[in-house]
Amino acid sequence: MKNDPSSSQIINKMKNTRIELAAAFRWAAKFGMNEGVANHFSVTINDDGSHFLMNPKGIHWSRMRASHFLVLDANNKSVMDQPSAPDPTAWYIHGSIHRMLPHARCLMHVHSKYATVFSTFKNSVMPPIDNNTMRYFDRIAYDTVFEGMAINSEEGDRLARLIGNKPILVMGNHGLLVIGKSVVEAFDDLYYFERACETLILAYATGQELKIVSDQVAKTTAQQWQNYPDLAENHFSELMRILDQSEPDYRD
Repeated sequence: MKNDPSSSQIINKMKNTRIELAAAFRWAAKFGMNEGVANHFSVTINDDGSHFLMNPKGIHWSRMRASHFLVLDANNKSVMDQPSAPDPTAWYIHGSIHRMLPHARCLMHVHSKYATVFSTFKNSVMPPIDNNTMRYFDRIAYDTVFEGMAINSEEGDRLARLIGNKPILVMGNHGLLVIGKSVVEAFDDLYYFERACETLILAYATGQELKIVSDQVAKTTAQQWQNYPDLAENHFSELMRILDQSEPDYRD
């Protein structure tokens, strides 16, 4: 009997998604975006976004492999009662967002250095001063109410309502959450938003007056980023090729 082509395609897609997610973790660690064994990435694996892959509790990002990821159901209220339960904050943030926002196919939450500093500013609106900061003009949602760690579903629900259709959520006094249509798209925004925050913070540190472009120029540049062909795909493909040469076990 011949294999069902659709089943084969689903299996291959799942395998590729696991490999991409493992690569994203490895490179996030290389870029210094990890914090101990905390923080979390997830990616959906079914049409409505309720089933998703996420990193297990306690594994350092530099050792993440494709086989490590948990398969979770956002509608399963007993997840935290199971022996292989994920980190609590990971579950309450990602479970709520995947349940409430089907378009949020991939989520990446970090306490990366520059984005976290940016999240502590009283006025955390990003002025458009260079290509990278302009990329996020009118594309950022802000959470200004930090009341402790996300250890209940109500907090995850609140964050989901704040995000809406924005790709970036600056979590005040906390860190960063990136939302994308795929691992590749989300990782590219994770990388460039951290670079944007780095540029801004270094510019502030000089004490010089910033040269801020007009809203129209910033809006045009942001759209040019969105229309730029194959940028995220080419970036991530190269990152995977580097891992294939130096750390091929990420695929296992």
